[in-house]
Amino acid sequence: MEDEPRQKPDAPLAPRTYDGWSMADFEQHLAALKAEITRAEAAMIARKGSLAAAAAFFKTP
Repeated sequence: MEDEPRQKPDAPLAPRTYDGWSMADFEQHLAALKAEITRAEAAMIARKGSLAAAAAFFKTP
């Protein structure tokens, strides 16, 4: 069985089509995507900090 990337079931991904969307729908969707980008960037920064701390701890003298 191939490893599939983990994905949150409620992740705000782009729908297959934007047909029939109102301007409000687009604005809400883009706001959700921007919020997710901000959250992902914060998680990435935290992960980098953890990796740097671990690298410093396990650094050979």
